[in-house]
Order: sequence, then C-alpha cells, then structure tokens
Amino acid sequence: MALSESFRLDALKEIVMRFAAPAAALSLVLAVSASIGSAADRAVDPRAAVLIMEGRAALEAGQPQQAIDAYEAALAVDPGHTPIFLDLAEAARREGLQGKAIRYYREALNREPENLAAISGEGAALLEKGAVEKAKANLARLQKMCGSNCPEARALSAVIARGPQPRMIAAEAVMPDAQVTQAN
Repeated sequence: MALSESFRLDALKEIVMRFAAPAAALSLVLAVSASIGSAADRAVDPRAAVLIMEGRAALEAGQPQQAIDAYEAALAVDPGHTPIFLDLAEAARREGLQGKAIRYYREALNREPENLAAISGEGAALLEKGAVEKAKANLARLQKMCGSNCPEARALSAVIARGPQPRMIAAEAVMPDAQVTQAN
C-alpha cells in the first residue's frame, strides 16, 4: 500500500509542477484584462476632479484657455480618465482650435471606440473645419449605434443642419504689408 500511495503522490506532484506555471500565467492575464475592462468604471482621482471642476468653471466664464490649462493638469494627474479628453476637446473648440479638438476626440475614441459623446463632438469639430462629409459620416455612425433620437445624434444633426460657420479673421491678417520709402 505504501508504494501505491507514494506513486500517487509523485504523480500528483508532477501534475502540479507541470501546470502550475501556465495556470499562474493564465490567471495573471485574466486579472490584467479584467482590470482593463473595468478601468472606465473606476473613479476619477480626487485631485483631477478638482481640476476638472476648475476647468468647467473657466469654460462657463468664457475663458477656454484657462479651462484647457486646468484640464491638461487634470490629465497629468489622472491620465487614465477618458472624459478629460472630451472636456479638453470642448475647450479647444471654443478656443477655435478644431484640429486640436479632433485629436482629443480621437484619443477618447481610441480608448472607448463606442463613446457617443466623442463621435458627436468629433463630427461637430469636423464640420467647423469644413469637413461636411466626414461630419455626416459621424452622424451615420451615431444613428447606426443609438438611433436618430439619442441626444448625441440629435446634437450633431442640428450642427450639420446649421452648416459650417464662416470664420472670422482679424483685420490685421488681411492688411497689406507696409512699404517704407525714403523721403527726399
């Protein structure tokens, strides 16, 4: 009996040793993928939350550059919080920096490909740059994802209906170069 029991223990040890490393690796992969999947559900860092509130207050006060500064600081504190990119994009649009806004919306979409607010905001920024067809493509994507009556699709549809707005330029931008002549 002792020999049979010893054989079973040896066989059990061999099985454990053979599968322990792959089992540990698999559990690590599952733990990491689970944490990535729930990253969007995590709470924002409290320091970043304060900076986000400062940015929103600055934006409401008509100070988009101060809002951008606050949002960028919040992003430095909590780079994993995707909604900061949406706030940055909105502030950039209000500052007239549609290209920068589009980059922020695309970063949000890289992180969350089905983020309706990012798709809608990117479409509005594209329209503001004059890319009407690309904005319409974003609207079609939104309508496919959430229908025509979701708030994001309605908002982008309204922006597209208004059409691209003419850009205002400063008079100094179109002033002819001054010529200096020598008086006799």
